[in-house]
Amino acid sequence: MDEVLIIAALGAFVAAALTVPAGFGLSTILTPFVLLLMGPHEAVAVVAVVHGAHNAAKCWSMWDSVDLNAFRHYGVWLVVGAVLGAILQNQVPQDPLLIIIGIFLIILPILSLSERWTGYTIPEANDRIGGFGSGFLGGLSGHQGALRAMFLTRRIPDKMAYAATASILALCVDLSRIPVYLIFRPDELLAHTQITLVLVISAIIGVRIGKRWLKSLKSSWIQNGVMIGIVASGVFYIWQATI
Repeated sequence: MDEVLIIAALGAFVAAALTVPAGFGLSTILTPFVLLLMGPHEAVAVVAVVHGAHNAAKCWSMWDSVDLNAFRHYGVWLVVGAVLGAILQNQVPQDPLLIIIGIFLIILPILSLSERWTGYTIPEANDRIGGFGSGFLGGLSGHQGALRAMFLTRRIPDKMAYAATASILALCVDLSRIPVYLIFRPDELLAHTQITLVLVISAIIGVRIGKRWLKSLKSSWIQNGVMIGIVASGVFYIWQATI
């Protein structure tokens, strides 16, 4: 158990550092490590706490760069989706839905490339759908960021503003879904308090390293990394649903 916890803590640190520039991916990277320590429902909830602490640390360090217009545009829909997804998280099987989500996320980058070829862009009204969908997926499985990134990167080209705004939107989802998890599984989550604390500390330390990387990276690299991350997330969802 101690060896696995150390590996998970290192995973939290590395994931937190890597996902500051991308604006998402902590849950995708960290969840497999946490699943070695506990069941899937508890793992989603514990990672949510770590995810929330990670995003709170990013908000604190990059608050001046937050795009408040985008925050107001997405925020309400994110919260509604997160609460509904968190309620369903304990009620429905996730595997069929994860397969559909995975296929969808693999196709999304192709649609994004087609915009460059055709000149067509997704209307801003659909951002509300993206916000709700991102929150819903976050509440249901913890993997909220890929869909949000697909909509957010096109609206906020500045890398610092994108990373800062993504963090506060993700924090909204975390603060909405964590209380729901606690209502359904309070005893199981309290039993993992020590593990959660170790992972939170590792993730917060990782934020400082990630912010340094963010300053040195080009915006085009980050955008390409986001697209690769979306495809990787889709593959991971399908793999997770079929094992």
